[in-house]
Order: sequence, then C-alpha cells, then structure tokens
Amino acid sequence: MGRSNSGQCQIEGTVAQGFESVRQLYEHNMRTLVERNTQLCVYHRGKRVVDLWATATGDSEFSPDTLVNVFSSGKSLEAIAMASLVGKGLLDYDARITDYWPEFGANGKGEVTVADLMRHEAGLAALRTPLPPEDLLPASIKQNRVGAVIEGHTQRFRAGGGSRREYHAISRGWIANEVFRRVDPAGRTIGEFIAEDISGPLGADVAIGLEEADLDRVSRVSPLRLGFQLREGLKPKALGRRTELNTFQIFRLIGGMIAGRGKTTTADAPPPFKGLKGFGSFNRPEVVMGETPSANAHCSARGLAKIGAMMSAGGKSDGTQYLSEQAWRAMHGEPVEADMGFINTTFTQGGVNSFTATTAASSDMETAFNAGREGFFGWMGLGGSILQWHPQHEIGFGYVPTSLNVMDFLNTRGKAYQQETLRCIDGMNS
Repeated sequence: MGRSNSGQCQIEGTVAQGFESVRQLYEHNMRTLVERNTQLCVYHRGKRVVDLWATATGDSEFSPDTLVNVFSSGKSLEAIAMASLVGKGLLDYDARITDYWPEFGANGKGEVTVADLMRHEAGLAALRTPLPPEDLLPASIKQNRVGAVIEGHTQRFRAGGGSRREYHAISRGWIANEVFRRVDPAGRTIGEFIAEDISGPLGADVAIGLEEADLDRVSRVSPLRLGFQLREGLKPKALGRRTELNTFQIFRLIGGMIAGRGKTTTADAPPPFKGLKGFGSFNRPEVVMGETPSANAHCSARGLAKIGAMMSAGGKSDGTQYLSEQAWRAMHGEPVEADMGFINTTFTQGGVNSFTATTAASSDMETAFNAGREGFFGWMGLGGSILQWHPQHEIGFGYVPTSLNVMDFLNTRGKAYQQETLRCIDGMNS
C-alpha cells in the first residue's frame, strides 16, 4: 500500500512491478489537473496490477469502493447483457426487434434489427417524450411504461442521406432493456441481470439502478464550467494549465460537434427525465435508483476493471464462464466503421467499439480518438470514465472521475493511462 499527500490531495493504492510509471502519471495528473475524486484500476492476465484512488479535495469518504455514475461506460454493460441472450440461443443480432417485441414495429419501425440498435443505427437517437424517473424503476419498467413510449415513436435519421449512425446516448439502453426483459426467461431487466449473473458472482461493484441502501456509497459528479475550461486552455501546459486540452483544441472539438449537429435529429430533443434538467439530475436519488443503462450505471473502477478483465479473457474469470465463447465472439463480431456525426466509430454488432490503428489519411479527430487505445474494445462515458478491455494483452481497464470535463469528448485523461499501460506491457514483453 502506498499513500501520497500534498495538501488536500491524497493518493492511495498500489501498482505491480513494471507499472510504476502509471502511478507516476496518476500522481502527476491528480496534482496538476482539475480533479476532485478519481479511481484507476487495471487488470493484466487476470491479476490486478494497478489499483489507485485519490481525492484532491480532502474527501475522507472517498474510497476504492465508492460508486460513481460512469454515464455511457454503462453501454458496455448493456452490451454484455444482450450478448448473454445471444449465447443462450434466445436472441439473434440479425433478427428484427419485432421478432421479440411485436409492438415495437408501430409507426414504421418494423425493419429495425437488434444489430441496428446496438450500432446506434435504429433512427431513435432521442425520445421526444421525457420519462418520469419513477417509470424507470424495475417494477414500472415491467408494467411497460417505458416500452409504451418507445412503441409510439417514429424513426428519424440525420439529414443528407449518408450514414444512418447517430449516437443513441440514452435511448439505446432504454430500448435494449425492453428487448432484454421480453427475451430473458425470468423477465428480468438489464439491471437485475447484471446484479444476479455478473456483478454479484464476479464480485464486481457495478450496478444499473441502485438500491436505496446503497445511495450513501455514491460520490456525486459535477461538470467543469465551459468558461473555466476556455480560460484555462489559454495557458501553455508549461505554465500550469490544469486541463488536458488547450482552447484551440476545445474549439476544434466544438466545431466538429456543431458541424455534425446541423444534421442531427437530437438538437431539439427534450431533457430525458420529466421535470429535471441539467447534469445535476443524474445525482438525484430518484434517477440513481432507476434503470437508464446507457447513462446511469454506478460503478467503482475496481468493478469496471474486473468486468473488463473477464471480457479480455473471452468471457471467463477464475474458471467461471460468465459469457459463453459463442456469445463473446458474436458480441465482438461484424465491426462496421461509419460516421456518427462528428467522428467515425467502428461498432460491432454487439454494440461495443473496436479501437483500431490509424493511418496517415485519418483525421485529427480519429487519431485522437484511437491512438493509445489500439486493440481495446468497449466504450467510455461523458466527462471521463472508461470501461474497456484488450483481448490480445488481456487487459481489463477501469477509470472513474467525479469531475467531468464534458468538452473532452475523447476522454483524454483516461486514455493517457491506457497508453501508459500499453507502454508498460510492451516494455515487459520486449
């Protein structure tokens, strides 16, 4: 066990031999970047080699077992849930959603396949009806309160007639949950499946929809203000800039988003939760207890990394097969590269992104998105979190911050740790 203190900044945890540079980078970032609380955990070949947590605010309650909303990193958990049904022969990615949920086909949605949904190509990037938080509790979901809203929606695709892919930031999880509970023999929700079949048996602290008794384990998330990021970005790194990106890089990202947003179907979408607006709504107990799989998983980095380790080993951990080999292969199969509005992504039919090596012809955005993550699968969450795995090197990676840099769409902070982890492993293998 090691502890470092610098004023209010307290850094704790351990790293295995050969991964010391990861800790050095972590300590440097905690002391120089705008951080509150973070956790970083990495498994390599089934062993935990990085296990670090820190608070820059003197938060004595923050620990490696604290739970934090990881936003879209939860999409990989919902992908695992759907893949489990494929492995049992109950679900087919190429099948129409209406094969399992006939009412979904209303208003012209009858041809949407499960793979379309998982690749963000279902034409339902945002629901036009805000959902009351109480409708997202498992008991309410099973009364079809969410399903009825989805059934009433029509498809909308980005203008221009090009790629049908558009980020289903929140809606993918709501729709996948409706499919899952109809196919699962016990009629469970995705959150119930994760608790009973994955996180419980694996001993991984991840949850989609918390019990009331666990609410006091949660560390609240808060976004950095845009004005602060822009002012801070004017400083050179050498003169103490406390954000990863400079102002030019932020404007370039904003420009890319604006260019893509002109063709988006989500620009006029209402807030997802009825009566609630802004990031603060995700800290509300009534939202935390509901199931929004794509944007509301509460996890520790230890939990994420343990699941990532299982996935990096073909769905197996400590002799137990949590995801069948057939399900694992299907989930990672049929990767398709397509424009998602502001960046090209390569989603598999199972709904996880494949991060690949870039070329000289790749755009700056694509290079920044992939470089340092080559060989990883999975996704990441708004403002910083990451759940990814690297099958070739058997890496399970989890990173969780509570200070959200929402303008860093590429999650640069976490990627730096992925990149350093790969360097360490390459060094050990050379």
